[in-house]
Amino acid sequence: MSRADEIYRATCLDILENGFWDTDLQVRPKWADGTPAHTVKKFGVVNRYDLREEFPIMTLRRTYWKSAIDEILWIWQKKSNRLDELGSHVWDEWAQPDGTIGKAYGYQLGVKHIYPEGEFDQVDRVLYDLKHNPASRRILTSIFNHADLHEMALAPCAYSMTFNVTGNTLNAILNQRSQDMLTANNWNVCQYAALVHMFAQVSGLQVGELVHVIADCHIYDRHVDLVKKMLDNPTFEAPKFEVDPTVTDFYAFTKDSFKMVDYQCNRFDFEIPIAI
Repeated sequence: MSRADEIYRATCLDILENGFWDTDLQVRPKWADGTPAHTVKKFGVVNRYDLREEFPIMTLRRTYWKSAIDEILWIWQKKSNRLDELGSHVWDEWAQPDGTIGKAYGYQLGVKHIYPEGEFDQVDRVLYDLKHNPASRRILTSIFNHADLHEMALAPCAYSMTFNVTGNTLNAILNQRSQDMLTANNWNVCQYAALVHMFAQVSGLQVGELVHVIADCHIYDRHVDLVKKMLDNPTFEAPKFEVDPTVTDFYAFTKDSFKMVDYQCNRFDFEIPIAI
C-alpha cells in the first residue's frame, strides 16, 4: 500500500464515520438534473506527504497523473485561463463564452506586481526568491483575489502555496478551501507534489514535505457508494517518480519530462457524476 493510499483511506473513513452532513442547508452546487449536491464533510483536514520517501499517488484507483501535471503546467507555467491551451477537458463545464474560465487560476499567477527588485508575476517571484532569498518566510502565492472573484467561472479551490527552504530542502504548504475527495483529491496532491519537484530541481534544492491543508474536505452524497466500493480495492506499492534531470529551467518542463515507473493500480469503471 502506498502512503497516499493510507492517507486517502483514513481521510475518507473519517469523513464517512464522523463527518457533518449539510442536507438541511442551502448549497450552491447542483447535479446535472438540478438536484442540490449535498456533502458529508470534515473541517480542517491536514495531510502530510514526505516526497523524499515516495511520490504520493494512490493505487486504489488510477490517477491520470500526466493530465494532472498538464493542468499544473497550464496554471503555473503557461499562466493561462484559456481552455484551448489545456490538454484535458476537466474545465469544460465551467467554460465561458470567450473560451476561458474567466480571471481564475493561471490568469492570477500571470499578473505582475512591483517589488524592490523589480516587476514579477507570482511564479517568477517564487523562483527568484528560492534562488536569491531562500531564508525568506514570504515565499508564497495566492490566487483568491477578491477583486476578480465576480469574473471567475469558479472561485479557486486550491488557492495558495507557501514554500519554505530548510537547509537544502524545499517544503511546501498547499492551502485548499474545498476538496471533493472522489474526483480531485489525489489529482491535486499529485500535481502539487510534481510542482514541488520542479521548483526544487531548478533551484538546486532537494524535495521535502508537501503539507495539504483542507478547510472543507467532503464527499458528495452521490459519491458515497462509489467511495465505499473503491476503499475495498486492493492496494499496491507506490511507483517510482522520475524527473528529467537535464531540465534546469522551470519553463522548459513539459508533461513528458516525467515518468511513473511500475505504476500499478485498480480499474475504476464507474461513471462519476460531477457537481457544478
